[in-house]
Amino acid sequence: MWLSGQHITPEIVGRIQSAVDATPEISRTSLARRMCEWLDWRCPTGKLQEGSARKVLAELGRRGVVSLPPARPPRFVFSKRKRDLSPPSTAELACRLADVGEVEIVPVTSRYTKAHAQWTALMEAHHPQGSGPLRGAQIRYLITSSEHGLLGGLSFSAATLRLGKRDSRIGWSEPARQANLGRVIQNSRFLIAPTVEVPNLASHVLAKALGRVAEDWQQRYGVEPVLVETFVDPARFDGACYKAANWQYVGQTAARPDGFANGKVSSGAKDVYLYPLHDRWVEQLQTEPSVEIRRRNWSEMSSDWAECEFGGAQLYDGRLRKRLTSLARDFYAQPGTLVPQMMSGQMAKAVAAYRFFSNERIDMQSLLHGHIEATLERVAQHEVVLAVQDTSTLNYTGLQATEGLGPTNNKADKSVGMMLHPTLAVSMEGTPQGLLDVQCWARDPDEQGKTKDRSRKPIEEKESYRWLRSYQAATVAQRECPDAMVVSVGDRESDIYELFDLVHQSDNHPHLLVRADKGRRRQARTADTQDELSPLWELMEAQSVAGHQQVSVPGNGSRRARIADLAVRYRRVTLKAPQCRSRKEKLVPLTMWAVYATEVDPPADVAEPLEWMLLTTVPTESLDEALERLRWYTLRWNIEVYFRTLKSGNRILDRRLGTVDSLQACLAIDLVVAWRVYWLVKQGRETPDVSCDLILEEQEWKTLYVVSHQEPPPDKPMSLREAVRLIAKLGGFLGRKSDGEPGATPVWRGLGRLGDMAIMYQLLAPGIRPSPG
Repeated sequence: MWLSGQHITPEIVGRIQSAVDATPEISRTSLARRMCEWLDWRCPTGKLQEGSARKVLAELGRRGVVSLPPARPPRFVFSKRKRDLSPPSTAELACRLADVGEVEIVPVTSRYTKAHAQWTALMEAHHPQGSGPLRGAQIRYLITSSEHGLLGGLSFSAATLRLGKRDSRIGWSEPARQANLGRVIQNSRFLIAPTVEVPNLASHVLAKALGRVAEDWQQRYGVEPVLVETFVDPARFDGACYKAANWQYVGQTAARPDGFANGKVSSGAKDVYLYPLHDRWVEQLQTEPSVEIRRRNWSEMSSDWAECEFGGAQLYDGRLRKRLTSLARDFYAQPGTLVPQMMSGQMAKAVAAYRFFSNERIDMQSLLHGHIEATLERVAQHEVVLAVQDTSTLNYTGLQATEGLGPTNNKADKSVGMMLHPTLAVSMEGTPQGLLDVQCWARDPDEQGKTKDRSRKPIEEKESYRWLRSYQAATVAQRECPDAMVVSVGDRESDIYELFDLVHQSDNHPHLLVRADKGRRRQARTADTQDELSPLWELMEAQSVAGHQQVSVPGNGSRRARIADLAVRYRRVTLKAPQCRSRKEKLVPLTMWAVYATEVDPPADVAEPLEWMLLTTVPTESLDEALERLRWYTLRWNIEVYFRTLKSGNRILDRRLGTVDSLQACLAIDLVVAWRVYWLVKQGRETPDVSCDLILEEQEWKTLYVVSHQEPPPDKPMSLREAVRLIAKLGGFLGRKSDGEPGATPVWRGLGRLGDMAIMYQLLAPGIRPSPG
């Protein structure tokens, strides 16, 4: 779970509880200090964040995650004597600025100093908002004159969390706002004593204060501010001093007379002024933080699958994360239905769902962040995992009202939509472990028909770069799961020199398995020889057949399913580097292994016999290893089944949303739900004997049993295989001996019915009786 910007792992929770159990008398302060050390949680100056850690401990205790020692009363005793808040004596003068003498900005170094008492008393006596409390980090100053004494005071404190006019002026994203908000400070108090009447003094003081506050703030907090904000009440002041000091007016705050969600009522709109402290302040505040994908075991924190897959979403508002997990459960309970139907026709829930998808602070990558990290944990449990990548077209031609869609075909076709390129992690048993990467984009209509210009562009500016991005995601998986071998698998579109070159440039990289494209006319020679180059296909056909392998070919439209007999050849080869006008450096030949499989005696009605030329960086020096590479490539079919589940099962092409961004946010949930449906099907085959309560809630498996057997449910849940078959029967699966195990289609249909049935079961469970006869 995320608290105060920190990921509190099961290990940290266990350490906290162990420390409490071992030393029951430990104080919460000591516990917070230890937690900071475990997390290396420090402020920019290097000090431990004990205050924030104590808040996290209190929240963990409130949630019941840990048992904390009782809070101790403070060691110090407040003095019963009231503080002297009588107004301090201030200068009484009315003169020109030149006659004031040297104006000094004196920092208040501690709350226990006389200067702090003076500042507090001055604000309490003369400032409309009093002395505070000020928000977060803060610095106070006294304004003095070398000749006349105290003239006033001012302070700077932490910036407002969200401020529409400021945020739109900066133009930062939500991650950038979270990362860089500490570099914005607020001029929270500014007062010239009413006994001082000196024209231009206020703007002069502001200029002097702004000249030193950045350095003072960095020295105290270790962060250099680049922007200052302030608010001016237009009913009382005209902001002349800020205008004279070159502050920028950017608008007014939102004043809600009906009150805000926290119960506070605005006293009226305030003018917002900004002052940059750095020439490149916009660029620095817009800097995106580096978001690292880490292997994290979310399942240990919660038995709720939605929490496991979406608990690590990069959302900085707990309400949004709560809404996300709620939507995920609704989507999974009724896959394939429209959003209003998922919400059972409840207007409030439907409106909340659409508002969530249209939220500007939400995007596909931030929503999928937690699922990808959970996928890495599952990947780490296997010795070999295939990172299968492929591209699919999402055709939304009928949704002309959706803004931002792009062409998906040629100009004559006129179809519009988006392109989707996911990377699916697949185990050797064919079970999808989850998504490692998702790329989704709408093409630019202005670029349509400019194919001839693409050869001059570098690979980074082409759509084909998606294959390299997917490989980079596989690289992250390999880094986080060093005990597993990750192999990136792609079809003929991924036969790109730059992709193979990327593998040879890095150490400890994931491997590649790519089906070569015959149309590229690759030239090659046998590795470790100086033979003449020849076409790759001719080179491999000249090799002797090493063995045979039978492959099951699924049916597809008019093509009937069959068992194909493949003749297998393999060889280590060196490929000639292509000519590339977009790259200045000379491309070098690349060495890898080729596995060539051709169908022997195909049926007469087969128009295209199987012919696979596989290129791989995995050493392939025996027939068994060559056959294993062929088997790996057959597992690529899993992503085709995943696409079918996504489109037919989840009906993502029927989503009615106003913009491409909102479609992508909705698609993020659909992608994970489609994976879970497909994973459930495969898991029922891979681990058929485990208890189904690892997958289904109690009311779900009991409902399933009651509906299927027409009798009260047992105390012990059924096996996972039996539960999957019963779900599939709700979706039309007959379960005959010749039918085998159910596929994804009847399972997602059955899940849609089971969701409604489970709700009814919860309402009527106490009254259920055995069916007569």
